[in-house]
Amino acid sequence: MTYTPKSATPATAEANRDAPARYDVDDRQDFADSDRGLIAPFPDKLYSADGREVFDAARFDYIGEDVPAPDTVHPSLWRQSQIIRKGGLYKVTDGVYQVRNNDIANLTVVEGETGLVVVDCMASVEAATQGMTMIREHVSDHPVAAVIYTHTHIDHYGGVKGIVSADDVASGKVPIIAPGTIASFDKHAIGENVIAGNAMTRRASYAFGSLLDLDATGHVTCGIGIASVPGVTISYLSPTDPITETGTRRDLGGLEFEFLYAPDTEAPEEMHIWIPQLGALTCAENANHSLHNIQTLRGARTRDARNFARYLDETLERWGDDVQVHYGPHTWPVWGNATVTAFLESQRDTYKYLHDQALRLANKGYTPLEAAEEIELPEELGRKWFNRGYHGTLHHDVRAVFTKELGMWDGDPVSLHPHPPAEAARRFVDLIGADKVLAEGRRAFEAADYRWAAQILHALVFAEPENQAARHLQADAYEQMGYQAEGPQWRGVFLTAARELREGVQPASFASASPDTILAMPIGILFDFAAVHLIGDKAATADLRIAFHFTDSDETWTMWIRRGVLNARRGSLAPQLTVSGPKAALVGTLLQPGSADQLVAAGEIELDGDAETLSALAGLLDDFDPDFNIVIP
Repeated sequence: MTYTPKSATPATAEANRDAPARYDVDDRQDFADSDRGLIAPFPDKLYSADGREVFDAARFDYIGEDVPAPDTVHPSLWRQSQIIRKGGLYKVTDGVYQVRNNDIANLTVVEGETGLVVVDCMASVEAATQGMTMIREHVSDHPVAAVIYTHTHIDHYGGVKGIVSADDVASGKVPIIAPGTIASFDKHAIGENVIAGNAMTRRASYAFGSLLDLDATGHVTCGIGIASVPGVTISYLSPTDPITETGTRRDLGGLEFEFLYAPDTEAPEEMHIWIPQLGALTCAENANHSLHNIQTLRGARTRDARNFARYLDETLERWGDDVQVHYGPHTWPVWGNATVTAFLESQRDTYKYLHDQALRLANKGYTPLEAAEEIELPEELGRKWFNRGYHGTLHHDVRAVFTKELGMWDGDPVSLHPHPPAEAARRFVDLIGADKVLAEGRRAFEAADYRWAAQILHALVFAEPENQAARHLQADAYEQMGYQAEGPQWRGVFLTAARELREGVQPASFASASPDTILAMPIGILFDFAAVHLIGDKAATADLRIAFHFTDSDETWTMWIRRGVLNARRGSLAPQLTVSGPKAALVGTLLQPGSADQLVAAGEIELDGDAETLSALAGLLDDFDPDFNIVIP
């Protein structure tokens, strides 16, 4: 059955009509800049390796440049979406090219005299392959001389195998340059996106709107990119050339690249890149046509807003006099020295303002939510389109500063040991009565007090998950909150909540823990991944020791389970069983021990010792449902 969202209420329509008064609506420079340098639009839709259509830019044609914002979309988000729906291959400056908006992230290619240097690889092999095909057709057939990852996020390395082969990287023919040590980069890239990947993917499906229809009552764009494209191939290759010091230089493809190491900013490992011959700079995701996240809604480590500001200022100090263009891994470039420096200064001051003011209020006794309700950017910062909340929002970034600096407790004793949500909801409804809660929710909705309606109805929905009247009324409230949200991730969360309250859980369309990514895990991280599957209480009395001999790398690791904990260490440490085989087969054995018999029969692994140890392991490992509940308990 087709899902049909409701229309904007008169109150929502009025709120969205009034919103443009807060912005510089006469500033249309971004529209011109996003068109600048177009070489070719995308020649075709994006298809998966098995021929499935995974992306069609034409599906966003409803966001026409001259189409006024509908009542169901915040006009600031509509404007941003009008800009980023345009896509294709662009010339940024002599020697620098970008493929934009067949993916949530950009592909940047720098052409030197002797080769191409690819800066970030998009999120998928399919998008990167299409991008490189366009580069080959319209720009250069030089070989790829190097790949650079600016940071540890999946949309910047996921397409790497559409750029370069694993053999060329392993042979040393093509280096992969990345910030941090190789071990640290692997840890954060894999750990952030895979070890907590099931939870992150489910949350991301809300934030990025991947469970919504593409229309003015559903997903518009992701704000910093057109869409998080489902059903694609995510790949990973470990870096081979680490950057751990600012000022490090590399000669790549006949051009000099200089790096500014910027850890603990938008990602745990991140760096800025300066190409002096071209006057070209990227600050990775520390400078964007959007306010960024200090804490992501999908879930990731909390970031340091002060470091955003610190490293942007160091970048200005080093290269501010000479920079002529800033290109990013998202959105469109900025041209001209005065314009670039003003952009970076404004972004710097925005992050420092929200950091400093959050802690000022913390020191006055405010809780995170109280501070978030209080803080607004000064007009000179807040009216800049690139400081608007198209990825992070000021509200949740302020709360994130508290988390980063003060931890999870908000300082109110009542929040230190509360009842879990379902139990608290049951007690609340028992006290007040379901009918009264529903009546108050209806009154609040009719008064356009949608936040309160959603909040009080949450108690009834969690106390009585089958109460359809409560679910549908809360869905109505979330829907209007989504329509009024400037931030696309807030919009995605609220509108997906509305849909799942009405229709139930929607099947997952994306998984960050792809087979390629799991196989690329360093062995130590692989055991960390297995460890989070261990059911601690069932394993409390277990005593298992299994050695895994990885024949393709001639490494042996012993995994042991005692006291409900899975540990692993190099070497063979008196195991009850040794399993030998190539990494791909041992990954299957470790994560799905029940498959061992088939792998033995196929000759892919060999067992030496008590094979029943694998059966015992299988009984201790948990399965993760990718479609777990969010809006009901």
